[in-house]
Amino acid sequence: MRTGLTLPIVLVIFATLASLLADSRACEIDKMGHGCRINKAQCSCGYGCKAEYRYKDMEECNHALTGKRHNACHSANRCLHGGSCLQITSQPGFKCLCEGTGFFGYRCEKPCPGPENPHHRGPFPYECVVI
Repeated sequence: MRTGLTLPIVLVIFATLASLLADSRACEIDKMGHGCRINKAQCSCGYGCKAEYRYKDMEECNHALTGKRHNACHSANRCLHGGSCLQITSQPGFKCLCEGTGFFGYRCEKPCPGPENPHHRGPFPYECVVI
């Protein structure tokens, strides 16, 4: 009687492994990692694409789920020269929006190229485009 149950169990294990392998090939190796994500109003942790597992651990995921997530923009000096801070899920947890400030860079720290800054090298930053 045990042999009748063996085949279905083996098929379930095979299907699960095939699913895990298919998921792990969905993104590049350097984009893989451990983490947690919200699925059906619950936190679950595992290994897969970093983009899917946005939270580093169960605690951070639960904080996001309950709306108690740490505000990475709480520091008044995150963004310089009037840039706006936007909280994001990837590290370091914030992004500065510099459009319209006359500055660009990670924290809006670099002056936009123009007559007052003729020594800029590299591509023209999109944050500096004035329409």
